[in-house]
Amino acid sequence: MRDLALLPKAHLHLHFTGSMRIPTLVELAREAGVRLPDALVDDEPLRVPSDARGWFRFQRLYDAARAVVRSEGAMRRIVREAVEDDAAEGSGRLELQVDPTSYAPFVGGLTPALEIVLDEARRAAAATGVDVGLVVAASRTRHPLDARTLARLAVRHAGDGPGEVVGFGLSNDERRGVTADFAPAFALARRAGLASVPHGGELLGPAHVEDVLEHLAPDRLGHGVRTAEDPHLLEHVVAQGVALEVCPASNVSLGVYPDEGDVPLRTLLGAGATVALGADDPLLFRSRLVDQYAIARAQGLDDAALADLARGSVRASRASEAVRRRLLAGVDAWLAGPDPDDGTGGR
Repeated sequence: MRDLALLPKAHLHLHFTGSMRIPTLVELAREAGVRLPDALVDDEPLRVPSDARGWFRFQRLYDAARAVVRSEGAMRRIVREAVEDDAAEGSGRLELQVDPTSYAPFVGGLTPALEIVLDEARRAAAATGVDVGLVVAASRTRHPLDARTLARLAVRHAGDGPGEVVGFGLSNDERRGVTADFAPAFALARRAGLASVPHGGELLGPAHVEDVLEHLAPDRLGHGVRTAEDPHLLEHVVAQGVALEVCPASNVSLGVYPDEGDVPLRTLLGAGATVALGADDPLLFRSRLVDQYAIARAQGLDDAALADLARGSVRASRASEAVRRRLLAGVDAWLAGPDPDDGTGGR
């Protein structure tokens, strides 16, 4: 089996705070005088039921991690390390998702908070060779007018170069808020050419996916894994060209599926869906990007199928055509190279 860390790929579903390394979390907490919950620093991945109580526990831990990010230096460190970690796992394109609202009070407002992330993304891209774009995400737990404010901010920083905003998202508990109320924010972002990348179809099933499709017109759906439960809906998603950002470890940690083998990757791929694997929040789920490809391999996908997954992630990204061509050529080279297990040395 070929080394999955050497497979060129794009990483399209990674959250800013959730990307943090545990040692970084511990150090920032010490500097801020914050006591961390044991569950954030032990060796076990989070496991909660998929109900409101389970989400509350997840959100409480996430908020505890976010509370240590109180300076420009901390924000820059998180971005830099996220890009470095992606580089080590063969990711040639990262689209990092951030809601600047929580960090704004510590750095002078929403605009400075986003500009810090964008500036450090450009620096990290130059240092590592990973092409980096940003997705600005609103939260379902806040008023839809807040989403419009964030959409306007995202539009002002839109572009297709390294360290620019490429998409607009909607995150947090899918059971909160009314999807249609966020439609004006997404319309504003789409008019400026930003990708529509809301979450949907993880905690809630096909009906929620239909709601998101109708009101937010996604180019990609964050998670979307529950689409597999409705063959007609899945056929529609494929026909519309909506890519699915599937995060298997997240699905298990949040109680959507009991085991990694139950995540319906093969059903989605068998229907022709474009799937981009993502790590979501490795800080809590203890599972990074290569681990998601290892889960796919454990489900029986061979190296040719894994290469197709990587190609799908690249094509679903907002990377430039030049970056896409380079990464796709790298995928072809990875697959054409020797398979260490075939006993022929690649001949």
